[in-house]
Amino acid sequence: MTENEQRPAGLLLAAGGGRRLGGRPKALLPYRGRPLVEHAVGALRAAGCTRVHVVLGAAADAVRERAELGDCVLVENPDWADGMGSSLRAGLGSLAGTGARAALVSLVDQPGIGAAAMARVIAAGSDETSLVSATYEGVRGHPVLLGAAHWAGVTATATGDRGARAYLKAREEAITLVECGDVARPYDIDTVADLKHLE
Repeated sequence: MTENEQRPAGLLLAAGGGRRLGGRPKALLPYRGRPLVEHAVGALRAAGCTRVHVVLGAAADAVRERAELGDCVLVENPDWADGMGSSLRAGLGSLAGTGARAALVSLVDQPGIGAAAMARVIAAGSDETSLVSATYEGVRGHPVLLGAAHWAGVTATATGDRGARAYLKAREEAITLVECGDVARPYDIDTVADLKHLE
């Protein structure tokens, strides 16, 4: 197995429609002169993810046209309006058969979480049984490393906007926690007031 195959795949959930942002798709929010989705992909690559799958939903065609996503695998989630769980299911499904031993799951609307936190979480994983989560002052957040042995279980329980939360809650003792509050800020871009973080 090559080193690249041992590196976790990056799985970026970028399908949200920005309902509380007046229907502005989060992937296309401008950040440092480029769409937010490009920034998120760049952070995953800088953290060491050579394979990056991006789950698109709202305005997927516009994202394809306006964002430079290079050799990312673009996964369309027709059920994106059902919440993050459907995007996580679509993304993990797209990784099946790729040989990836783990997926580093990150969210497009958290630009304060960059490559440093992602690399820490990756470094704490070991194989396909790994479960690793970033924490911020002890509170679990993203990114989350899901070993391939967990993908089927996560897929079976990911509903609504809860993502992998139920699966992880049932396995709290198995999760390796990695404090990242010194290198990242875990805010979300959910409302118009949050847009100040992109200035």
